[in-house]
Amino acid sequence: MANPLVIALVVVFSFMESTVATTYNVRTMGAKTNGRTDSTKTFMAAWSGACGSSKPATIYVPNGRYLVGGLRFSGPCKNKAITIRIDGTLVAPSNYVAEYWLRFNVVEGVTILGGILDAQGAGLWACKASRRNCPSGATSLAIFNSKNVVVSGLSSLNSQMFHIVVNGCNNVKVVGVNVVAPWNSPNTDGIHVQLSTGVSILNSKISTGDDCVSIGPGTTNLWIENVACGPGHGISIGSLGKDLKEEGVQNVTVKRVTFKDTDNGLRIKAWARPSSGFVNGVLFQNAVMTNVENPIVIDQNYCPGSKNCPRQVSGVKISNVKYQDVHGTSATKVAVKFDCSKKNPCRGITIQDVNLSFKNQLPASAYCVNAAGRASGVVKPTSCL
Repeated sequence: MANPLVIALVVVFSFMESTVATTYNVRTMGAKTNGRTDSTKTFMAAWSGACGSSKPATIYVPNGRYLVGGLRFSGPCKNKAITIRIDGTLVAPSNYVAEYWLRFNVVEGVTILGGILDAQGAGLWACKASRRNCPSGATSLAIFNSKNVVVSGLSSLNSQMFHIVVNGCNNVKVVGVNVVAPWNSPNTDGIHVQLSTGVSILNSKISTGDDCVSIGPGTTNLWIENVACGPGHGISIGSLGKDLKEEGVQNVTVKRVTFKDTDNGLRIKAWARPSSGFVNGVLFQNAVMTNVENPIVIDQNYCPGSKNCPRQVSGVKISNVKYQDVHGTSATKVAVKFDCSKKNPCRGITIQDVNLSFKNQLPASAYCVNAAGRASGVVKPTSCL
C-alpha cells in the first residue's frame, strides 16, 4: 500500500510545480542594456515563451536601457497570469514610425509592473511644429480587446502621441503611473479610454501637452481617483459626436483630483453635428483647481477650425452630471461654462458646494446656454442654471 504521506507530498510538489511562474529574463536571453542595440526580437521571444506557457509566467527586464521597436504582445495565451516586471527603461528608436509602439491585443490576466517607457517623441513634435509632412505618431502603450489587465508603477516619457490607450477592454487598472511630456507637445494625451468597461485610473500624476485623461465613446463604469493633472488640457469626456452613430458614455466617477495651470479642469465636449451619442451619470467630486483657464466646462458646440460642422447642432444628449466640492482658482473670468445644444439641452446638471474665484481674489462668473439643473450649498460663482 502506498504511503499516504508520500502521496500527499507528491500532490503538493505537483501543485507547486504547476503554479510557480516560469521566468524569462530578457538580458540572459540576449537583450542588450546599452540603449543602442535593437533588442526587439529578444523581447518578442520572451513573450512567445510566456504566452505559450501553460503555467504562470514572468518576463523580467533588469536595469538598463533597451532599444526596442514595435512590440506586439498578442493572445490569447495558454495561461492567464503573465507578469511583465520592468526594472529598466525601454527606448523607442528616434525615427520610429507606426501607430503603436507597445501593443497588447486579446490578452487576459497580464500585469505590467514598474519600468520606464522613453518614446523620444521630440523629433516628431519638431517636425509637426515646422508644418512639414510628418507621420501622425505612435501611441506608447496600447491595450486592445483584453481583460483583467493591471498597469502599475509605470512611467511614460515623451510619447509621440497618446501615452496609454485602453480600447475594447474589460477590467483594466492603471495605478501609480507617471506620465510626462512638455506642455506644448501635440496630441500627447496621458490616458485615453474608449469602448471599455470597468477601467480604474488611480494614484497617478499626468503632465502632458493634451488631455490628462480623455474619455471616448463606449466608456462605461470608469473610476478615476487621486490623479494630479498639469500641465495639460484637463480631464475630458470627449470629444463625442464626431460620428452619426456612436456609443454613449455612462457611469463615470472622477474624485480627489487636482489641476494646476491646465487649459481645462472638468470638461465634456461634443461636436456640433448630429449623433446618437450620449453622456449619462457622471460624478465630479472633490476637485482642486489652481490657475485653470476653464475649471468647469461643457461645450456642445465643438467645431475646431469651423470645418464640417458650421450651422449644425450637437445630437449628443448630456444628462445627470454632478459637480460636488470643486474649489480653487480660475485663470479666466468665466469659471463655469455650460454651452449646450439648443436641440439637445443639457439636463439634470447638479452643482453642490462649488467655490471658484478669478485669480484668487476677484469674483468669477458663470455662463449657461440651454442648460437645466439645480444648485445647492455654497456656490460661487452664482449658478446660472
